[in-house]
Amino acid sequence: METIIENELVRELANKHGRTRESLIPILQDLVVQYRFLSKKDMVDVARELDISAADVFGTATFYTFLDTEVRGKYIIRICKTISCAMKGKNEILSTIEDILKIKLGETSSDRKFSLLEANCIGWCHKAPAMLINDTPYTELTPEKVTEILREYIKIQ
Repeated sequence: METIIENELVRELANKHGRTRESLIPILQDLVVQYRFLSKKDMVDVARELDISAADVFGTATFYTFLDTEVRGKYIIRICKTISCAMKGKNEILSTIEDILKIKLGETSSDRKFSLLEANCIGWCHKAPAMLINDTPYTELTPEKVTEILREYIKIQ
């Protein structure tokens, strides 16, 4: 007899977080931490494990910025696109990052080391412009400061 769900991690996460609708986002977040993105198969497995529709899981995953449904780089750079950051020079910061990494907004470097994305808000408006690299915030950015930050990440293997 074929098992309904083959994904042991999804089962473990459901055991940890529960099997209610409220468990969906914590399970998806943990999958992103583990794999750096949500595969279609993982989303279907979550739907089966929680006994909800796959459309509900896909809809939730694609709605939230931080639930990546595409393979991303080791370092995900999220530029805040709020009016506060825009007024304080976000576009100049974005151009600097694109020039240094040779990728455009929405792209991942060919070595899969960096992905460059925008986020609606990262919670640092009072210190704009701001960005996150994975979970680390960087604030009050200037082109020079962003260049220094990226050089350090480029050095890391």
